[in-house]
Amino acid sequence: MATSYFFGPFRLDTVAEILFREEQPLPLGRRALALLRALIDRPGVPVSKDALIDAAWPGLAVEESNLTVQIAFLRRVLGEDSGSERWIETLPRRGYRFIGPVPTKGEAGPPSAVPLPQTNRPSVPDKPSIAVLPFQNMSGDPEQEYFADGIVEEITTALSRIRWLFVIARSSSFTYKGRAVDVKQVGRELGVRYVLEGSIRKAGNRVRISCQLIDALSDAHLWANNFEGSLDDVFDLQDKVAISVAGVIEPALVAAEIRRSIQRQTTDITVYDLYLRAHAESMSWEKSRVLRALDLLDKALELDPHYGPALVQAAFCHTNLEVNGWSEDPKRERNQSVDLARRALRTSGEDPYVLSEVAFVIGYFEQDIDSAIGLIDRSLELNPSSAIAWTRSGWIRLWAGQVDVGIKHFENSIRFNPLRPGPASFGIAVGHFFGGRLERAVVMLRLSLQENPMWPPCYRFLASCCAHLGRLDEARAIVKRLQDITPLVLPGAEHWRVPVQREFFREGLRLAASEPR
Repeated sequence: MATSYFFGPFRLDTVAEILFREEQPLPLGRRALALLRALIDRPGVPVSKDALIDAAWPGLAVEESNLTVQIAFLRRVLGEDSGSERWIETLPRRGYRFIGPVPTKGEAGPPSAVPLPQTNRPSVPDKPSIAVLPFQNMSGDPEQEYFADGIVEEITTALSRIRWLFVIARSSSFTYKGRAVDVKQVGRELGVRYVLEGSIRKAGNRVRISCQLIDALSDAHLWANNFEGSLDDVFDLQDKVAISVAGVIEPALVAAEIRRSIQRQTTDITVYDLYLRAHAESMSWEKSRVLRALDLLDKALELDPHYGPALVQAAFCHTNLEVNGWSEDPKRERNQSVDLARRALRTSGEDPYVLSEVAFVIGYFEQDIDSAIGLIDRSLELNPSSAIAWTRSGWIRLWAGQVDVGIKHFENSIRFNPLRPGPASFGIAVGHFFGGRLERAVVMLRLSLQENPMWPPCYRFLASCCAHLGRLDEARAIVKRLQDITPLVLPGAEHWRVPVQREFFREGLRLAASEPR
């Protein structure tokens, strides 16, 4: 019986459950592989959504959005984008159809051939790369193996949604199952920079999952955490753990990549390294460092004018200059920010990070807040574990007047990035301000200022808050500190779409900036 499908540059090995592109394994989870198999089994024939859901989630009741996400991910792995060859056609309200070359069937090599030979090890790619190893079952219950394997598969799938991350396919990682492994050796054999390993321990109806992220080049431990839950709903627990792990790993990986970039020789510069250095500078909330970030991003865009992450990072920097009153020409900053954001959307419109940053810029500067909400919702659909996207969504919801939803989204961000909650905590404080919980807002705003003492918006909200509480001397002292950072004390605040909220904020600032009688 044939064990492989060949189509275009691809080969689907149905025994090893690996999709290869010119013999390079691609990061596909079991569900995406099942969808691909269901489609290429019937080339040119419409396959209903129900049939596809049954193929990828047999016996489970799942929402249609899960299918949409997996199809979008499958398209990205196949390399389907604007102007390139298309593989999967959407049939509105019906399903999907495989429209690539008609697959041919043939024999594949045995699964044992998956580990690459010592003489042909893959090189570590320029972008971050990770392998999720099989988790150890510490329960003493062999029946829990399926649960441990399911956790690994869900984590692998969740990490695969992060576009800037290269994730080794589950089937390649599972060649190490049941073996004592050396992380450095795994890194060499699979060609990855990072390895995630873990264990599962069951006690009664509770399960404890331990994970650790390791730098495979240095064997350094970068992050570790535990997750606990009830086994009442096994699949729900798998999903929650997978999303949580992916969410907290993403900022840990970003931090590790920035450290790695800064430690490299300045003569060894790529577009990606320039972007990483700029990212570290732009998140400092200091004018000089934001300007330094723009210099680095200009260099990156000279090398690659279509690099989406650099385009949206530059847009974000111009937004910061306008927001903080650090520009002599705010209109120019606005126009540049919007232009860069729209360029990024044209070149990288399916990258969830790009979508979230474009949503933030459009939501801040443009009148149509619904467009921003649509973009950020799409970003979260593609990568629901992104702390940055949840923060951006929190702000957009606040600008739209959805205070409670905004606070909830900021809380989601902190759950995924508990080590750096500052920006999301500031958002929650602003939510409490507009929700009329002024005393609570004051406490949180003061905490935010301890983390970012050069952040003008925080001073503005704190001054307005104190003024509304009748603490005018305190509010005026805050304004004086604000004036040491920026001359812009009373901004227009048009991004607050609800007039009553906007006026409440500005009235407090006017009181705080007034001279004592």
